[in-house]
Amino acid sequence: MSGTPGDTTSEPVDEASLLASFTSGCKPKEDWRLGTEHEKIGFCLDTLKPIPYEGQRSIRRTLELLVSDGWELEHEAENPIALRRGMATITLEPGGQLELSGAPLATVHETCAEVRDHLRLLHHVRHDLRIGFLGLGFQPKWARDDIPWMPKSRYAVMRRYMPQVGAHGLDMMLRTATVQVNLDFASEADMVRKMRVGYCLQPLVTALFAASPFSDGKPSGYLSTRAAAWLDTDKARTGVPAMIFADDFGFESYMNWLLDVPMYFVIRGGQYIDCAGQSFRDFMQGKLSALPNQRPTMDDWELHMTTVFPEVRLKRYMEMRGADAGGKPWICALPALWKGLLYDEQALDQAYNLVADWTHEEVLAMRAAVPEHGLKVAFRDITLLQLAETVMDIARGGLERSACLNEDGLDETIHLAPVLRAVENNTTQAEAWLHAFHHEWEGKVEPIFELAALP
Repeated sequence: MSGTPGDTTSEPVDEASLLASFTSGCKPKEDWRLGTEHEKIGFCLDTLKPIPYEGQRSIRRTLELLVSDGWELEHEAENPIALRRGMATITLEPGGQLELSGAPLATVHETCAEVRDHLRLLHHVRHDLRIGFLGLGFQPKWARDDIPWMPKSRYAVMRRYMPQVGAHGLDMMLRTATVQVNLDFASEADMVRKMRVGYCLQPLVTALFAASPFSDGKPSGYLSTRAAAWLDTDKARTGVPAMIFADDFGFESYMNWLLDVPMYFVIRGGQYIDCAGQSFRDFMQGKLSALPNQRPTMDDWELHMTTVFPEVRLKRYMEMRGADAGGKPWICALPALWKGLLYDEQALDQAYNLVADWTHEEVLAMRAAVPEHGLKVAFRDITLLQLAETVMDIARGGLERSACLNEDGLDETIHLAPVLRAVENNTTQAEAWLHAFHHEWEGKVEPIFELAALP
């Protein structure tokens, strides 16, 4: 999830202003960047228990310990809830998952350097507080009721509302972790092509990055328990909207979809006001019961944009949101994969032609099957494993043509290595861990806390 915009100060807006919140993201290719976000699940090294917010060994102490190298604490009320340095932030998810929202960077090499520096920073926490962090997609041992809630007002509203609209919304909030990459577009037409490719291939990415086969101390029955939780989490704001497959899809249709997605809250006077269930369109007409006769500002709109969670989210850039969290190689692999597919024109043409005739129903069926069956899911007359071979060839070609070299003269294809191994071996991280659980770990899940620990 993204951080929260500040309190509202701007003037009321009309639909033209809302539309400009997307169109203003168009930029020339030379200005395209990658922004990588990755979450980590904290645990006590001795007990493996989740980390409370307060106490000697806590999330609060973690944030306070990370204040170095230019990072500055941000508070809500008296509680430290985030760190900021330039355009990068370290924030808290509802169950204390720590998220780095990285700065916009030009190359995957730079992203990997950023990840490396972040994990080095966390090493101090490991040493001083005996707190570790897991790079996987779902809390493997502890039940939902064992996870402490973080003291952020927005989460209190979501905590009340989520059970009304899905069985696993609270699991998603408290027990999941993801990695995502944010990407730019040149124009509306470029956005449309990239969004179509992104939505169609997101189930494949979920399968490739599957790394959450455990829940409550045992196999969950899924390869991506994180993705399974999303299947029953507030369908009005998640998944794959049908408009993506319409011939006239563009900025305006995405705006109209967002206008009708139920809101969570607005901020007035530094306080979150619960308006869950009403639409932003109602707000535009002065019909919000919590704020009668008031109309929204751009700050309200930007806050609302952070409360929708489709597989690809559009703002002034696009967020690819379909992967389980992982270790450093997997964190670097996701931006490499999407850059290879979408930032090279030849690769984008190939990827778009690959998915051009896919239907909304087919993509929904893939998304529903992938959490359990991964790369074994059948699509038309092939499996997702066979599709992955084609997609990885496209991505590798895109990165090779981009020719961004590191100090050793190697291009960005080096960061595809873990995904290429998964395809070559027909084995995801989740499947390797399940095999170990049954054959090496003696039916115990505790070894995952060492194997998936960061760094």
